[in-house]
Amino acid sequence: MSVLTRDEAQTRAELLDVHHYTIELDLTGGDETFDSRTLIRFAARVDGDTFVELKPAELRSVTLDGHPLDPEALDGNRLVLPNLTAGEHELHVDARMRYSRTGEGMHRFTDPTDGETYVYTQLFMEDVQRVFAAFDQPDLKAVFDLSVKAPQNWTVLANGNTEQADGVWTAAPTPLISTYLVAVAAGPWHSVRTEHRGLPFGLHCRRSLAPYLDADADELLDVTRACFDRYHEKFDEPYPFDSYDQAFVPEFNAGAMENPGLVTFRDEFVYRSAVTDTERQTRAMVIAHEMAHMWFGDLVTLKWWDDIWLNESFAEYMGYQTLTEATRFTDTWTDFGVTRKSWGYDADQRPSTHPVAPEAVDDTASALLNFDGISYAKGASALRQLVAWLGEKDFLAGINAHFARHKYGNATLADFIDNLAGATDRDVHAWADAWLRTTGVDTLTPRITPGEHGTCALTVDRTGSRPHRIAAGLYDRDLGDDGGQLVLRERLHLDLPHTEAHPIGKRPALLLLNDGDLTYAKVRFDPESFDTVRKELSGLPEPLTRAVVWNALRDAVRDGELAPTAYLETARAHLPLETDLAIVQGVLAFAATYIADRYLTPEERPAALATLSELCRDLIRRTEDGDNPGLRLIAVRHRIDTAAHPDTIAAWLADGTVPGGPELDPELRWRVLARLAVLGATDEAAIAAELERDPSATGQEGAARCRAALPDPEAKARAWEAMFGSDDLSNYLFTATARGFWQPEQAGLVREYVGRYYADAVAVAGRRGPAIADAAGRWAFPAHAVDADTLRLGEECLRDADPIPALRRKLVDQLDDLARALRVQGAAEK
Repeated sequence: MSVLTRDEAQTRAELLDVHHYTIELDLTGGDETFDSRTLIRFAARVDGDTFVELKPAELRSVTLDGHPLDPEALDGNRLVLPNLTAGEHELHVDARMRYSRTGEGMHRFTDPTDGETYVYTQLFMEDVQRVFAAFDQPDLKAVFDLSVKAPQNWTVLANGNTEQADGVWTAAPTPLISTYLVAVAAGPWHSVRTEHRGLPFGLHCRRSLAPYLDADADELLDVTRACFDRYHEKFDEPYPFDSYDQAFVPEFNAGAMENPGLVTFRDEFVYRSAVTDTERQTRAMVIAHEMAHMWFGDLVTLKWWDDIWLNESFAEYMGYQTLTEATRFTDTWTDFGVTRKSWGYDADQRPSTHPVAPEAVDDTASALLNFDGISYAKGASALRQLVAWLGEKDFLAGINAHFARHKYGNATLADFIDNLAGATDRDVHAWADAWLRTTGVDTLTPRITPGEHGTCALTVDRTGSRPHRIAAGLYDRDLGDDGGQLVLRERLHLDLPHTEAHPIGKRPALLLLNDGDLTYAKVRFDPESFDTVRKELSGLPEPLTRAVVWNALRDAVRDGELAPTAYLETARAHLPLETDLAIVQGVLAFAATYIADRYLTPEERPAALATLSELCRDLIRRTEDGDNPGLRLIAVRHRIDTAAHPDTIAAWLADGTVPGGPELDPELRWRVLARLAVLGATDEAAIAAELERDPSATGQEGAARCRAALPDPEAKARAWEAMFGSDDLSNYLFTATARGFWQPEQAGLVREYVGRYYADAVAVAGRRGPAIADAAGRWAFPAHAVDADTLRLGEECLRDADPIPALRRKLVDQLDDLARALRVQGAAEK
């Protein structure tokens, strides 16, 4: 299959003007394939040749302007259209297409709970070719007329309102949109429908999830309406489509997809089990993020994939900011700082880093790799810094000018910066060069020098080249009766670089750069402030401030400047007093996944797990009165995951409850069983019994994970064969199996598979494509094997084996993380 290059897309865009697609899909032809008929009306500006893309199971016929073309001329995914003359043309394509089991193209899923089948499209980047013939690039927008023949009991959802007659569903024609944004979701959906501001709104899920969707429908719709109204206050352009459906679909690879009028979400967001309020906030943020795309990405679309940040960074920033302004979730930037920003920092320090707005994205395979922590988290952080520097009034004025000039069309970074520059006297072009065209993370370090009469002055040393507008928080100890608290004296607002020293009066107990987290940079502490942090972190009054401190400690561990055990000691001292759920979850996740499993040696790991278990027991005891169920749930989850002995959690499973609550719902039961499997304290009979109790899709995934986690050579061999020896596992079952396979406790048992991993991963990625490549590189990588041999084998694979781009990128990142873990271990030993 050929990937589309930027040069080819530019050539085709200069030649063609695409008007209209008429697409007929027939989903009644069996479990493996469906029929796809496409009529494309387009014009050629001059005489020439071009091509249309298609990935069929069978190409039955092609007709151009009434003249048949040879279906055998299809070369991979390209069919040449030769000898076009200037003027109007019609292309008819009749094909049989394959359903997907990997979340790409038209994904088909049968619910094990009730046997009902659902299909949905995910056409992003270049997967529209798996569903219908198309000139597949974002700047050839067109109107799409879609009809779908479906089984009798199905409902068909699409970008526009749909009507049904004689088993055929017809969607209202779209406005001008890009090919990758066309969407279909079909099946016996359970739906909740309403109207808002004259538009139909809908929520949809599998029938087996109906009671869970109904339980949360009011919350979901409240968030949707609040964000919709807030965006209409911010944006001059009204919502540009005729309806707003949100479909929660199975085995979805992304968090969600911004199809105009039909946003698709992974259906884990329909909660079957207890969740924390922070998890509800995350779901609400995804709703806000995808709705922002209706303007950023759908109304105005990038011209080519080098400007993906114009979609994702803006949706990310707008999602967090609008959720904060319009809903009960008013502390979203703390969660962003803890969970998203670290994603950006990590990605930006790897060899695979790239600018937020890269200048050379040569083809679609390269573009797909840029959907990462840089395009999302770093880009959103840059925009937050831009708003702090520019002011929200001028920022929104520039955005609205951008929408007005490019609506229903395409735009570039240059277009956007020009529109922003027209709304302000500031040098936005220089800002864009410094922030969007560079890579890496700046580091800000305070230098406090004594002056006269007990006063001090602050100078900020900066490594890196970006300008920053930040606040420096000056905190003093509370000398009142309660004590134990740090009190904000002042936030000093600074524009960096700045060479002059800033008077700060008497030395504060803590000086914190980037207080408020308005910029994207690592921060360090002066020695006195670092001592205060270690002893008094939990005494800081605001969660966002504490998040900045925890991120600084995390960075110091990763950079070899703070011993991993010191981070654990700080967590042990202060996390039992923490009130923000996002911080508790983020610190525990980093401590378990990175410090215990990677940054400490195998000999040190048991002590680290014991520390984390004790910390979780403290949190469980603290929440016995039931007034903080979210904190208790986090503690119970991590107590299960860090259990070194099976007795306590096995008793929970037998009793069906944690003493004092919560009762074990399906998620907790599978979590306990997975840990018991790792510890060798359960067996296949128990796993089968649990699957009979919970035969849902989530149960199937839980069973696959547990079976792969059993410390038995035959179980490991079966799991490996399922992942790499056959192509039967769906994307979700592959991931579940991979997550169970590697366990630090079983390093000796699986040592032989470390050497086999690279060749087998390259092979399965080549056969099954980018989605499985991503899963193989992300979840099936032996991340626990922190040693020079694992690193050497990986480097040899990258040099000699030629993995497909999606897997190569994952391996580059994993190997860099592995090398960092080796450095951290080495630094800790000195």
